[in-house]
Amino acid sequence: MTKIDPYLHAVLLLHGAGKAVSKEGILSVIKASGAEADEAKAKVLAEAVKGVNFEDILKQSTMVAAAPAAAAPAAAPKKEEKKEDEGKKEEQAAEGLASLFG
Repeated sequence: MTKIDPYLHAVLLLHGAGKAVSKEGILSVIKASGAEADEAKAKVLAEAVKGVNFEDILKQSTMVAAAPAAAAPAAAPKKEEKKEDEGKKEEQAAEGLASLFG
């Protein structure tokens, strides 16, 4: 399983809860999880996501995840094709997350 940055989770949690994404909010979420919080990292992330339209990003990531399901299995792809498709999905998801940081 791939480890996902807890600071990114904090940002998404704050957004989902309708709260402002701020350094203080990120620090509160991280501390509430029982982890040590890095103020500098929280500050940089809060600044980086200012003005980011999370709704668009979440819609894009939903479309990326739903696209393979919408393509109904007319014929089972070969194992090689499956591996390529999985690699592409991971790359697309990574690109979507990377856009959060400018």
